[in-house]
Amino acid sequence: MEVLKVKELGLEAIQKKLDKAAFDEVELNPRIREKNKELYGEDLTANQIVERIVNEVRYNGDEAVIKYTKLLDGADFTPSQFLVTQEEYAQAYEVADEDIVNSLRKAIENVRRYHQEQKPNSWITYRNHGSILGQSVIPLDRVGVYVPGGTAAYPSSVVMNVMPAKVAGVKEIIMMAPPSRDGKLNPYVLIAAKEAGVDAIYKVGGAQAIAAMAFGTETIPKVDKITGPGNIFVTLAKKAVYGHCDIDMLAGPSEILIVADKTADPVYTAADMLSQAEHDMLASSIVLTDDEALADKVLAEVEKQLAKLPRKEIAKASLERNGRIILTENLMQAMELANYSAPEHMEILTENPFSLLPYVRHAGAVFLGAYSPEPLGDYFAGPNHVLPTGGTARYYSVLNTETFMKRTSIISYTQKALQEVSSDIVRLAEAEGLQAHVNAIKLRGEKID
Repeated sequence: MEVLKVKELGLEAIQKKLDKAAFDEVELNPRIREKNKELYGEDLTANQIVERIVNEVRYNGDEAVIKYTKLLDGADFTPSQFLVTQEEYAQAYEVADEDIVNSLRKAIENVRRYHQEQKPNSWITYRNHGSILGQSVIPLDRVGVYVPGGTAAYPSSVVMNVMPAKVAGVKEIIMMAPPSRDGKLNPYVLIAAKEAGVDAIYKVGGAQAIAAMAFGTETIPKVDKITGPGNIFVTLAKKAVYGHCDIDMLAGPSEILIVADKTADPVYTAADMLSQAEHDMLASSIVLTDDEALADKVLAEVEKQLAKLPRKEIAKASLERNGRIILTENLMQAMELANYSAPEHMEILTENPFSLLPYVRHAGAVFLGAYSPEPLGDYFAGPNHVLPTGGTARYYSVLNTETFMKRTSIISYTQKALQEVSSDIVRLAEAEGLQAHVNAIKLRGEKID
């Protein structure tokens, strides 16, 4: 892991170190490329693979979904086997640890309450001569939630995607998750979905799941919006289907950036870096500090804690690739670099963290103080953990209740109100050469100057 000093390298060089590859610039590692060559008969890019899968699912429906579920996940399904049955839910509860289920229920309630507080309202206002303007906030009819599988199971992602949709009032929520080779889903993923209120779960993963939700198949219904994180193939598939339906965002690898001063605990700081590094080899873990002694202590503590992690090979690769401790000249410079990075998760571990909060402009979520570690937000506090990555916090928002709603404008003018503004409308329509627009005003008997 690199330790860098702004004073030695300069601000511009440090900023370049903080630059992140776009999600579609990530190169597939040699092992995945070899596997893809074996599966597809040629060395395809991630984009080429996704384009092939999406087009096949669009035009061949269930047949293509079956093909790629068998090819990529090793599960040989018929369409009738896609849907999770009531028996599968029951089996999940039978094998689950009751304490974990109770913790899931507490988390669901916290997330529900938080998102209820951010729910927007429809409104109407009255203007001159009895005219009415307003906005109607309407929930989407059907949304699709994608929950990743692979090297880990994520019931927390179920909760974070489903609860804001439920609070928004979405009529139907379907969920897609990749099955294991025996055709099953993780029991806690199933329980989280049941407790959160998912209407149907389909055991389909990858780009084929995204395409199936975007276009619909003989078995899987078409949705209005797709949310949820996934690997590069899922993300590229979401990009490919955008416009046929809406999506939440284009997410990349996990990130944490920690702004710390001399009062920060190096043990906590190292643990929080590793909490993201263990996600995957492309994850990013960065500390910005104005204290060189802390930098040295954090570096030593990372090595110590890393050796004890079950996923230490993944975390080690992540830190070697994207782990950095950057020594800044002061905390204001640290905040400048933090905003430049626009991280998914920003922790502020300083003597007075709230004093730096007004300087935060670009971050998916901000964690203030030693007892607000990033996993608190991942699982339990209530705010959503589906956050912008790859610097997109400059313009993307965290997943929220409004993600699952749309706004419709309301306009109602009286005759007198229209008469008062008709000449302005006519002038503007004539300036654009739109005579039918002019006629729509004049034919209502308005007096035109």
